[in-house]
Amino acid sequence: MFRTALRNILAHKARLMMTVLAVTLGVAFVSGTLVFSDTVAKALSGQSAKSYDGVAVAVNSYGQTRNEDGSKEGEPGISQQTLDKIKALDGVESVAGRVSGFAGVGDENGKLIGSGWANRGSNHAPVKNGEDPQADFVQGTGPAGAGQIALDKETAAKGGYEVGDKVRVATNGPVKEYALTGVFTTEDGQVNAGGSLVLFDTPTAQALYLKPGYYSDLTVAAVKGASADTLLSRIKPLIGENAEARTGAALAAEQAKAIEREMSTFSTMLLIFAGISLFVGIFLIYNTFTMLVAQRTKELALLRAVGAKRGQVMRSVLAEAGLIGVISATIGLVAGTGLAIAMRSAMNSFGAKIPAGDLVIAPGTIVTGVVIGVVVTTLAALIPAWRTGRIPPVAAMGSAHLPATAKSLVLRNVIGSVLGLLGIGVVLLGTTQGGDGKYVVAAGGFLLMLGLIVLLPLLSRPVIAAIRPVLEKVFGVPGKLAAQNAVRNPRRTAVTAASLAIGLTLVTAMSVFGVTVGKAVDRMSTDKLKADYKVAMAMGVGGLDKSVTETLAKAPGITAVSPQTATALKIGDRYQAASGVNPATIGDLLNVEVTSGSLASLGRGEVAVAEKTAKSRGLNVGSVLDVTFEDGKKGKLKVGAIYEDLEGLLSPFVIDDRIAQAHAETPYIPEVFVNTEGGESKASEKAVLDALGNNPAIDIMTRQDMRNEMGGMINTALNIMYGLLGMALIISVLGVVNTLAMSVFERTQEIGMLRAVGLDRGRVKNMIRLESVVISLFGAVLGVVCGVFLAWAGGTTIAKSIPNYALVLPWDRIGLFLALAALVGVLAAMWPARSAARLNMLAAIKTE
Repeated sequence: MFRTALRNILAHKARLMMTVLAVTLGVAFVSGTLVFSDTVAKALSGQSAKSYDGVAVAVNSYGQTRNEDGSKEGEPGISQQTLDKIKALDGVESVAGRVSGFAGVGDENGKLIGSGWANRGSNHAPVKNGEDPQADFVQGTGPAGAGQIALDKETAAKGGYEVGDKVRVATNGPVKEYALTGVFTTEDGQVNAGGSLVLFDTPTAQALYLKPGYYSDLTVAAVKGASADTLLSRIKPLIGENAEARTGAALAAEQAKAIEREMSTFSTMLLIFAGISLFVGIFLIYNTFTMLVAQRTKELALLRAVGAKRGQVMRSVLAEAGLIGVISATIGLVAGTGLAIAMRSAMNSFGAKIPAGDLVIAPGTIVTGVVIGVVVTTLAALIPAWRTGRIPPVAAMGSAHLPATAKSLVLRNVIGSVLGLLGIGVVLLGTTQGGDGKYVVAAGGFLLMLGLIVLLPLLSRPVIAAIRPVLEKVFGVPGKLAAQNAVRNPRRTAVTAASLAIGLTLVTAMSVFGVTVGKAVDRMSTDKLKADYKVAMAMGVGGLDKSVTETLAKAPGITAVSPQTATALKIGDRYQAASGVNPATIGDLLNVEVTSGSLASLGRGEVAVAEKTAKSRGLNVGSVLDVTFEDGKKGKLKVGAIYEDLEGLLSPFVIDDRIAQAHAETPYIPEVFVNTEGGESKASEKAVLDALGNNPAIDIMTRQDMRNEMGGMINTALNIMYGLLGMALIISVLGVVNTLAMSVFERTQEIGMLRAVGLDRGRVKNMIRLESVVISLFGAVLGVVCGVFLAWAGGTTIAKSIPNYALVLPWDRIGLFLALAALVGVLAAMWPARSAARLNMLAAIKTE
């Protein structure tokens, strides 16, 4: 029987090609993800370990701790005296002290070089041999005094800087100019991730990022033969409770585990989409084997007639599936390796540099690929194989296919109805549970999709029958025949349409949800933001220095300025987010709808409370709150105003910025709102830029920029999802091609008869094309309807957390999806339609 299975594969290799391709794509997606993840994890771990070469012990400071009364305890970092004590220990060769924080460098156009979150400043820390362990200088030397810096090689190249040039460097305050004394290479992970590294002299870095005479980290190198564990035991008593010491080996191992966890999260996301592709591929494989079994009814019955048992016939079909799985998995593993190489190159081209390293193809990846290929094909072929065992020997006397029994169709419809109704019920239940309901909605959506897949044969007849008159009227005989052929075998139509329905359900749900959230954000920008500009750190890296607000307030051409200082108030036993604003100007910058009281009360030291928060706490104008400020000091705040919630713009509690800054050692100001004399214009924007010294680390955004920023993030996320789901849609297309091709083969005699009675080649092609379009649109319409329903349900779970949230149907995108589905139908029918039109009329009529 194994030889029979092999002979059948060779005899039907053209018809099995689509199945092999579908499984190959799925396995390639899975194996490519695993190879890429393993390769990147090993490269990053190697880089991390390299950065700890020569480090016996690393010491990290937690800084000062705050007591209940607001007082601070301990030192702000590791003092110079502590460093000197560690340096004097036996077995210590050298100690390098570090401080670090944000530092951005602009290019010749004033634009920030590198990724904001990975742009860092630190101090040049030469040790005994005069070299800095984290910087290998290729030009010049390290900074030796104030007004000097060194840059990593990539940043210097991007900015066109050479030793001796003046470089403008921004931290979170005013931009300053420094002389470039050296260029270096480094194994710093953030630089390799596309960031930049600026090295200052130690006193300058300490003044910028911590406090003169203190370090946030120490790295200790040991003399040859000294034990890291022994040094660790000697260092721990010297550093106090607010610092932690660990061996370099332990830190390297810890970072390797952290990298592994991060890559595991990344690969899990990709594997979910790979799983969707494989799930869609199951329908193609199932359809292929169902049709092959039906077409070989006579052959299989003859095997039964000459003595083959049911189990043997069934195992022969499963053997075919297993062989196809092995072949597909082998090709998929090779293709997946190529995909991993391509992904690595793509990451590098986008600026996210991955350290050099060998490609990692783990044994587990190979086993996983083979197992997936074999299991998926075998599972998909299981039902067709089981049906072969039911073919009686008497079927060898004819060529009729065994029809599905009425009982099996009734049972299928009952099961599908139960699953579908249960899924709808669970989804609706999820919509009543607020933010916690999203997982319930997801579970209900899964059940709904299962029910839909099972019910598709039942749905196909009425849906396609509804459009049959249109097809008949517009396309004539080919349209009528196409509609009849599409419902001739409802099971086959259902399985083919199911793959498209699954893909378009996910794509539509994400599109509707993304567009709805984008419109809500857009409405918030339009309705609630009156400011001409918002000033913030580039890419949201940290907060602005308070000097930014002071500088803008004094600048010519600027009429109103207010910071949005993020602080916290302890009310009862919990800290609550609060915003510090300028009471005199906030009403000109934000559209704050006051329901009771007045914003002018902020200037009298009172507090404004968001409406939802006021209701939940039973607060009214005149209520007095006992609060503990950020620095631990206690006080009382009288409620002076209640305002409509401005989530995303203001916190639930708003106070005068002077109060917020008085209780913060270093105020955190994420954004500053600005109005200018001429409103939004090139001249006004230049006035703001000039006031801030053309700081490359600060973004100045108009209302449209803010819309574009959020819209761009949503569109980027959607495009990534579209790309990841593209594999599933490609497999769906292959399913349509495969079904039509095998359907044409199955109907060879019928097509010959149609040609004989006068249907010309052009109308034969139209018949096949229209059948393909009908099947594609059937799946697409069901997918769009389910996608909109799930997007609505998912949206209800987050509606309360997003102001102005209201479902928006992107008719343009929905129309595009349906048009693409129709195009898929036309393209998928090209080869089958051409094959059908080229059939020899007489030879086709003689075909059994």
